[in-house]
Amino acid sequence: MSEAGGGRGCGSSVPQRAPWSLVAAAAALCLVAATSVWTAGAAPMSREERQKLGNQVLEMFDHAYGNYMEHAYPADELMPLTCRGRVRGQEPSRGDVDDALGKFSLTLIDSLDTLVVLNKTKEFEDAVRKVLRDVNLDNDVVVSVFETNIRVLGGLLGGHSLAIMLKEKGEYMQWYNDELLQMAKQLGYKLLPAFNTTSGLPYPREYARKALDFLWEKRQRSSNLVGVTINIHTGDWVRKDSGVGAGIDSYYEYLLKAYVLLGDDSFLERFNTHYDAIMRYISQPPLLLDVHIHKPMLNARTWMDALLAFFPGLQVLKGDIRPAIETHEMLYQVIKKHNFLPEAFTTDFRVHWAQHPLRPEFAESTYFLYKATGDPYYLEVGKTLIENLNKYARVPCGFAAMKDVRTGSHEDRMDSFFLAEMFKYLYLLFADKEDIIFDIEDYIFTTEAHLLPLWLSTTNQSISKKNTTSEYTELDDSNFDWTCPNTQILFPNDPLYAQSIREPLKNVVDKSCPRGIIRVEESFRSGAKPPLRARDFMATNPEHLEILKKMGVSLIHLKDGRVQLVQHAIQAASSIDAEDGLRFMQEMIELSSQQQKEQQLPPRAVQIVSHPFFGRVVLTAGPAQFGLDLSKHKETRGFVASSKPYNGCSELTNPEAVMGKIALIQRGQCMFAEKARNIQNAGAIGGIVIDDNEGSSSDTAPLFQMAGDGKDTDDIKIPMLFLFSKEGSIILDAIREYEEVEVLLSDKAKDRDPEMENEEQPSSENDSQNQSAEQITSSSQEVDLVDQESPEESSLNSQPESSSPTDTDNAASVSASEQNSNPVENHETTSLDGECTDLDNQLQEQSETEEDSNPNVSWGKKVQPIDSILADWNEDIEAFEMMEKDEL
Repeated sequence: MSEAGGGRGCGSSVPQRAPWSLVAAAAALCLVAATSVWTAGAAPMSREERQKLGNQVLEMFDHAYGNYMEHAYPADELMPLTCRGRVRGQEPSRGDVDDALGKFSLTLIDSLDTLVVLNKTKEFEDAVRKVLRDVNLDNDVVVSVFETNIRVLGGLLGGHSLAIMLKEKGEYMQWYNDELLQMAKQLGYKLLPAFNTTSGLPYPREYARKALDFLWEKRQRSSNLVGVTINIHTGDWVRKDSGVGAGIDSYYEYLLKAYVLLGDDSFLERFNTHYDAIMRYISQPPLLLDVHIHKPMLNARTWMDALLAFFPGLQVLKGDIRPAIETHEMLYQVIKKHNFLPEAFTTDFRVHWAQHPLRPEFAESTYFLYKATGDPYYLEVGKTLIENLNKYARVPCGFAAMKDVRTGSHEDRMDSFFLAEMFKYLYLLFADKEDIIFDIEDYIFTTEAHLLPLWLSTTNQSISKKNTTSEYTELDDSNFDWTCPNTQILFPNDPLYAQSIREPLKNVVDKSCPRGIIRVEESFRSGAKPPLRARDFMATNPEHLEILKKMGVSLIHLKDGRVQLVQHAIQAASSIDAEDGLRFMQEMIELSSQQQKEQQLPPRAVQIVSHPFFGRVVLTAGPAQFGLDLSKHKETRGFVASSKPYNGCSELTNPEAVMGKIALIQRGQCMFAEKARNIQNAGAIGGIVIDDNEGSSSDTAPLFQMAGDGKDTDDIKIPMLFLFSKEGSIILDAIREYEEVEVLLSDKAKDRDPEMENEEQPSSENDSQNQSAEQITSSSQEVDLVDQESPEESSLNSQPESSSPTDTDNAASVSASEQNSNPVENHETTSLDGECTDLDNQLQEQSETEEDSNPNVSWGKKVQPIDSILADWNEDIEAFEMMEKDEL
């Protein structure tokens, strides 16, 4: 235990005040005892290997930070694919994501205390001087209060905390006179007007003491849960689903850490109350699923978002280790399947949203679990994270976010939190105490991993008080008495405890016919069967039909062979069965939506494999509904060459230039199929069509599919892919600089290795593996053909209007809102014995979920219209947009 812990032994009860070492670094977690327990559970990692991995983290940080300072500073962020800074207003808008950019050198400020943690004290001193000299907080721009608070205000305070620490040590920062603190104060005053609302809640969701109090009062009293979105003026819940991921995550973290820093018992009581509700309703080990705050036994959705990966770390600080191990292991299995944690994934571990913006939350929880248990297994997890980052995200100019974890394609984006958090947690994971120039246990991590000193908790002891005004439901608070895990009680006589928890989860992800983890309610432990899940349903199974009848669900065989499901809750055997039936219908609708989406062709990848890229730059490409199907055949590799004419609409005049190569063609003036035939006749082995709408990008536009010309296209044998202007420019710029550029066209990026840079050229062998469960074999798709692209079509497809009035390229553009415009008739479900089977369904639900606390539910008898089904999907889209506003 550190000095801040007061020398308390393991398992001591929570004190009245908070000057105990509940730190994000070690968090009063009985490390000596834990380490002795876990050494037998997994092979220990030698100090030499840990030092090697720590040095690797340092080199990776230097690569990211150095490229930001060289190519982007003083811009807020680095664009690692194009090697330039992202300046708000100078790049195509990314919507709410850009609200984090305020023209205040965001990445530099966010990285300040990381420099000190990584022992880069000279660089830290230089960085502080640059902040004081160059950063201007008087910019006339609308910013996210949340992001500005956690990244900029937090970064300034974290930098100040370590600046005064270094100054006291006497070697660095001797000139420092609280300048960063004064900047933080100045910024704080600028943010205060955002809190001038009726409720005290700020406009873009940030919490001060008044806001915390208001949220506590607005909790749903029977479930003690809070919703995702609240009206800042009326205090009414706009979205009444509750979880631990996007939109809510930091609230719970603030409550526990506010108690640590401020010593107010009411924060701890509130956290414990919420935590009890989370463990009752949301925690469905190893899953964490959103529920309705008024009906907490009813799941609000069947997918999870990546931001919940922080929660195992918070559970470690709470001292609740078992569920932390379970959820963390589930997340790790998803990562091993996809290399990164997708932005959202379903309960059967399919990709729901495929992006991964290099989020650090999983690394954070990995670090906490290692500090809590000392289990070397978590060092191996960290090693995997390092390898994946270098193998898949590293590019010549930094690290690029993943556009799609399935294809390995990149996004021109490196968020500041990557430097603020990821490298900090990874370095600390492998570092020994002597590797850090200060005692990390003297600090607590903010939600952005900035360091605040624990001595703040002792500066105002008069505020410690017992909250006697709030009403609480009856709680089993027997597990609220831990400041840290007591290894002798939590892990009695079993050095393999953590391994025994993880072992059943080793294969939950890798199944040919995924079946979700079934929620185990208290009643099921007595031997009752779990409720029927949509993915398991078989219309020919008499037992399933009996279960449907019990849930009030009728099955109707239509004349055209389809099956229609309708629920009348009033016909259910009980209210619990009615809720099971409603959940079953909602799952069926989600399953329908998912499989409708899968009927679309998935994105493809264009990977630059020649010097100096060596496979490290992967571009998102749109597929073609004709030509070689890259999901079924070996990928195509070759050097690129521009066709003449560039539009490819007539016989090529430079066939010798494209012979045996991949031809680059500009979109416009003729059909895609015509372009393909012309370059194929000239001897090209593939084609890349580059959008002629300048500035278009896969970052902001939906997936673009190239359709045929209404004729038989079986004669086209070469693969054809489509790149938006921004991605196409990366290849064109590479040609101008390096002349010969080789690319790989595939359905998924070929694995690349950091040591590939030492080779002259990477191997051309096909390295594709069996496709993962979420990769769907492309199928033909009927598309209405037009002779000329019209403004209306451009608007529908979210594409900019063509600059050429004679542009007759025909395309099918996929967006989330369009993917469910028609009911799905073909469903793939999983039978109870694990065999995959097809089922024809048309899904209709008799009513929307009632979202108030009235227990007397009135059930209608009308089936749910398609508009209502679309509304359910749109709610998912709104949830994604909410995630973008929170911590992207």
